[in-house]
Amino acid sequence: MERKGPGVLYLCATPIGNLEDITLRALRILKEADCIAAEDTRHTRKLLSHFDIHTPLVSYHTHSGVSKEEHLINRLQQGETIALVSDAGMPGISDPGADLVRQVLQHGMQVVPIPGPSAGIAALVASGLPSHKFAFEGFLSNQRKTRRKQLQALQLEQRTMVFYESPHRLADTLKDMLAEFGDRPCTVARELTKLHEEFKRGTLGELVQHYSDHHPKGEITIILGGLPPEAAAAQQQEQWADLSLAEHVAALVEQGSDRKEAIKQVAQLRGIPKREVYAAVHGEA
Repeated sequence: MERKGPGVLYLCATPIGNLEDITLRALRILKEADCIAAEDTRHTRKLLSHFDIHTPLVSYHTHSGVSKEEHLINRLQQGETIALVSDAGMPGISDPGADLVRQVLQHGMQVVPIPGPSAGIAALVASGLPSHKFAFEGFLSNQRKTRRKQLQALQLEQRTMVFYESPHRLADTLKDMLAEFGDRPCTVARELTKLHEEFKRGTLGELVQHYSDHHPKGEITIILGGLPPEAAAAQQQEQWADLSLAEHVAALVEQGSDRKEAIKQVAQLRGIPKREVYAAVHGEA
């Protein structure tokens, strides 16, 4: 069969546990693709075997390197279609698929998502915490010092936060969260869609106590409540309490706001007329 033009990279979501969660479209793409690029070919082969799919597999993972990307891009340029899969969920989320997507797009070729299961979204909507706005943070560092710095940077985050974590680090991570955020609402979701699916809902303090006594197994997702707006406002007030109006505006400008917008923000934050901030800024200019 003659090839016309470049091929397509399909990002195929795969089940995070229950095989019934795969979509009909994903099954069709996996059958029709010229090859499937898999994070772990042994793992993906079990999925393909279950659905009687015999498409050739190639490995593509964190340590594949540039040569493997070049190989896949070359195949796409020759007109082949490639289905990219991770071990579970949507490729490109906390896995090396994102690097391949960037390279394919830079070469002017098409990337098509085939939506499906996601552990983060599944845990979020069942957590009971606000889901209209959220921040996906993925995996934190396995180095405690770095992890604490990552958490410190999120102390003023008001959106619900989504984290992935390994079971053997869960207790330590929850302790670090409690130390950095205080006792906020939190949900730990484990083994989503699988036989032993479990949700533990409570406060960080309660979950620290629980997982200090119980050592979990399986895939873990943490859903953490954001900083309440009133607490965020109080902390922001503490940050600029020692600043003059002009210094406060200058700090916002340094963070990326233009001066006009910074003056407006300072007036709103401090509950004073905008003209008062304007006068202070131009009086010290």
